[in-house]
Amino acid sequence: MNKDFREIAEYWKKEYSDQIKEAKKYEASEQFKQLSAFLTPGNSYYYIVNFHNLELDLVSDSVEDFTGVDRENVTMNDILGTALPEEIEFVKKKENVINDFFMRYLDREEILSYKVIYTYRMKDAKGKIRTILHQATPLSMTDNGMFQHVFSVHSDISYLKMVSSRDVSFVHLKGGRSYYNINTVHGCFDPRYSEFREQSLNDLLTEREKEIVSELARGLSAEDIARELNLSPHTVKTHRKNILQKSGSSNTAQLVAKCITGGVISHHLN
Repeated sequence: MNKDFREIAEYWKKEYSDQIKEAKKYEASEQFKQLSAFLTPGNSYYYIVNFHNLELDLVSDSVEDFTGVDRENVTMNDILGTALPEEIEFVKKKENVINDFFMRYLDREEILSYKVIYTYRMKDAKGKIRTILHQATPLSMTDNGMFQHVFSVHSDISYLKMVSSRDVSFVHLKGGRSYYNINTVHGCFDPRYSEFREQSLNDLLTEREKEIVSELARGLSAEDIARELNLSPHTVKTHRKNILQKSGSSNTAQLVAKCITGGVISHHLN
């Protein structure tokens, strides 16, 4: 395993594993497994990592399509090792921000109410470069407030025309306050590190603008979008200009990256 990837594993061990005294395997019900399969169609896989020992308590068959290792033998090291070397520093900072958010910023009773979203690039077992949408949520906590079991879904969103993003988002699963597009360059969490502090990008855009963004993410031209939405190409171009301005994006690829972590675009587009 690459030295830098080992650093991420060692960080998890220090921040989480060493604080968890008793090992408890997560016993997933058949209903949970069925729901997990339902939520991960197409090019995606899911797993539950036990932070006591960084072992996988549950993993889907489709993990082999990404790692080249079947679900009976795949490890967290195999999953970490697929990330591109140039992504390592970004992943480290994202994990630092995630730890800071859950362990310092949140009240203990809120920990199980959030999911994390970020993107990274990886190389699969066949050498293909993929862009991955990582979504994770804690399933259980220890008596001392550490989360022990975390459910993660990795979805291939390579079909979206976007650049790699340094942002991470924290979405409240029960309708509470969410924190979108948090810049991770500082390595810690602060709501002020989002460029959309007053209003999320999802709230800033109109429904028509969201339609335009979804089509732009597919790589469609203004003319193609105009035909699909029964608009003129000029109207589509005007919408695109307004969307770029609202989002503070300099180009479409940057816009799509912000919209993925900002909750504007669902990855179930194709």
